[in-house]
Amino acid sequence: MTASKQLPPILASPLATCKPAAYFTIDDRGTTVAGRRADLIAFSDLRAPRPHLVIRGGKVVARDGELVDERGTTAPRHLRSTVNIDWRRIDFSIPAEGRHARVIGIVPDQLVTEHLVEEIPIVDGEARADPDRDLLKMVVIERHMNSGSTGKGFVRGMGLARGALASTVAHDHHNLAVIGADDVSMRTAARRAAALGGGMVVAEGEAVLAEVPLPLAGLMSDRPIEEVRTQLDRTIELARELGSELHDPFMAMSFLALEVIPSLKLTDHGLVDVDRFEVVPLWVDGTAL
Repeated sequence: MTASKQLPPILASPLATCKPAAYFTIDDRGTTVAGRRADLIAFSDLRAPRPHLVIRGGKVVARDGELVDERGTTAPRHLRSTVNIDWRRIDFSIPAEGRHARVIGIVPDQLVTEHLVEEIPIVDGEARADPDRDLLKMVVIERHMNSGSTGKGFVRGMGLARGALASTVAHDHHNLAVIGADDVSMRTAARRAAALGGGMVVAEGEAVLAEVPLPLAGLMSDRPIEEVRTQLDRTIELARELGSELHDPFMAMSFLALEVIPSLKLTDHGLVDVDRFEVVPLWVDGTAL
């Protein structure tokens, strides 16, 4: 947009505040008047509104770029205790109940997935990953209420030849998702993500190779953005060294548990056939698809 066609700030401001509130009949906010919710920013330049003061719900929460609240500059304690898992209840093994199973097929750079059926390697009565066929195990663990609820399945398209990835960013429930070539690597990655209070982890065997701590609700960092960017770049680099060729393996993984986008997704309740909008069994032998 050229400068001559830019909307004057005095007109743009209400289009982002009071007008949307009025349109959606949100009557408790949108204007600075008595009785309305005080979600405000204070700034000095109308054409470059960089906030000097941020007020949320009538309380100052940031001043000159620094987070503040009644306890100082630290986030509330409950935001740092959102990964609650009793590891004695968690088992990464998948008992074999057939030879063929549903598999989530990653479509590069897409949120949709394929609903595949593949033959699964069986060793001593357990279903195993097969990295040579790009067939990896995936586990989703409920992390908020320590329920022990765990979904297990397989995924194709992540590309790991070895090791595992774990993350507490898993839309929209944000449980702990793990994808790996072997159970040891998966457990290492998952337990490290939990120990961080949430985050993204790359592991191989019992070694943690890279991590992005996200201690605020398991979703956000409390570190400077430059530091977080470096950590994230490193995790993606290590994931690629383990074999993944995806642009951002963690971003792809975060949507594999989103049970509202077709076609097959995995939650802590198990596999969800999004096209039918129902939980479906992992094994398909003798089961109508």
